[in-house]
Amino acid sequence: MNTDRPEDPQRQRLREQLEAILLRSEKATSWHDEAARLRRLVNHEGYVPVQTRLAVEDLDFLTGARDELLMFSELGLRLLDLHQPRDAGGITSDAAHPILRCRSCMWRWPCPTFRAMSESFGATPETSLPATVPPGPA
Repeated sequence: MNTDRPEDPQRQRLREQLEAILLRSEKATSWHDEAARLRRLVNHEGYVPVQTRLAVEDLDFLTGARDELLMFSELGLRLLDLHQPRDAGGITSDAAHPILRCRSCMWRWPCPTFRAMSESFGATPETSLPATVPPGPA
């Protein structure tokens, strides 16, 4: 008997879309180092006249970059709205530092979702985790 449920089609489509964005991003060339140099070339009209060689992967990335970044920003904000701390309501000996749980998933704060987001955006564990609250479920 197979107890595994089939993958949710909506979840699968979202996963495929995110993986496609990741692949396009990885294949594209970073403009980080060039941005400072190009910024000095802004003309009086506010534009940089650029003549450059772009690979097909760069064009694929640039085609959807703005829309995809807007989607990711919205996703991040929605996840932050869902996963935020709240007082767990338990009795504690330290009233100044109550036990906190995630409003959405009810894990001890910071929840795994918030930690994953913090790590993905480059926050170090020291800055993303309060020292008074141990990670993980209670």
